[in-house]
Amino acid sequence: MSAQPESVATGADNPPISGKDQLVEYLAAGCKPRSAWRIGTEHEKFAFRVDDLKPLPYEGEVGIRALLEGLSDKFGWKKIFEGENPVALVKDGCSITLEPGGQFELSGAPLENIHQTCDEVHTHLAQVKEVAEPLGVHMLGVGFQPKWGREDITWMPKGRYKIMGAYMPTKGNLGLDMMLRTCTVQVNLDFESEADMVKKFRTSLALQPVATALFANSPFTDGRPNGFRSYRSHIWTDTDPDRCGVPSFVFDEGMSFERYVDYVLDVPMYFIYRDGTYVDVSGLSFRDFMAGNLPGRPGELPTMGDWADHLTTLFPEVRLKKFIEMRGADGGPWRSLCGLPALWVGLLYDQETLDAAWDMVKDWTMEEHDYLRAEVPRQALATPFRGATVRELAGEMVSLAERGLRNRKRTDSSMLDETSFLKPLKQTVESGKTPADEQLALFNGEWGGKIDPLFETYAY
Repeated sequence: MSAQPESVATGADNPPISGKDQLVEYLAAGCKPRSAWRIGTEHEKFAFRVDDLKPLPYEGEVGIRALLEGLSDKFGWKKIFEGENPVALVKDGCSITLEPGGQFELSGAPLENIHQTCDEVHTHLAQVKEVAEPLGVHMLGVGFQPKWGREDITWMPKGRYKIMGAYMPTKGNLGLDMMLRTCTVQVNLDFESEADMVKKFRTSLALQPVATALFANSPFTDGRPNGFRSYRSHIWTDTDPDRCGVPSFVFDEGMSFERYVDYVLDVPMYFIYRDGTYVDVSGLSFRDFMAGNLPGRPGELPTMGDWADHLTTLFPEVRLKKFIEMRGADGGPWRSLCGLPALWVGLLYDQETLDAAWDMVKDWTMEEHDYLRAEVPRQALATPFRGATVRELAGEMVSLAERGLRNRKRTDSSMLDETSFLKPLKQTVESGKTPADEQLALFNGEWGGKIDPLFETYAY
């Protein structure tokens, strides 16, 4: 799995596409023996000024660019430019990238265990803090911007975001909020074969709403409760139905690499990248592109770089590239940045627990999948399901993950295994209170109905 920022291959690494088989082979090339399975964790957070809590613009003495340049100068990160603007940093298999509203994202290196993941997170946050504090800047770990509106947020100078920002409102009401005001934590995991990919995809797609409930951490909009536990998750339901949600075909008998390719081919494109510039082709399908039917570029055919780019513009709850991405969780505090990969590694990287997790969900109907996707953002662990609630599902899910991590026997220098990283999730299940519930209790209690204390309480 790659931690590099969005880019397009060139030359021999970017051959023209000869047919659909080549696209299928691209995904199938992700198959790896178990000994080569790795864990790639991505997490986003909001940068804000301590004096007035406002989001950072890109430019200025106290801006996103200043953070990037500070990290590069102090810690040796290599700057990646778009035009004259640094828009990403790379170092040691990691990258730091910018979401459209300046959300600061670390895409971690492919690591062998959760101990390494937590070390990586700690090092990153320590470096960011060392550069940010002299500027009067802190980072906030929540799933949705709790105070500021779209008009208060500066767009980052990336060509792909300009195209996406113009297209989003044509497909849904909340796409711009998704781009500008959300943060997530994700984990990218490997598969051994097509059959292993299918089982992991189905299992994780079914259980993604349960993870959403466990990590629900976005109950505020514009300084007030919004009626949701994970408003970030709800936003995706009104962003773009062509590329978001729960793709039902994953549960069909014919699910395969080829079936996913067919899905991707028909999802409208956003852009292609030519001569250092993003070209707007929004609304046109990759299938049309392969037939040479791109308006304004008649006869031009796509390259594998175009395919890799297009794969990054689909946003289902679980996404397939040369690895599988778990996309259901809100961003949050340090402990959740370690807990999210621990949950999914425990479930999916041990065969015993993967089989048990699949048994848990294999008879769920498509109507039940859609129900959980729609209701969990609002009710989280309290969502009714099959005579119980999602809280009971979460308890079973966390217990299975704990068994899987124990079976892995990956210990640190103190001989502690990876199960300790599940502790905050076990506490959430036991209390029945999500991070969002805890924030709402503070808002209605000691914060006195004011949102500003959240920025101090939940800052990194």
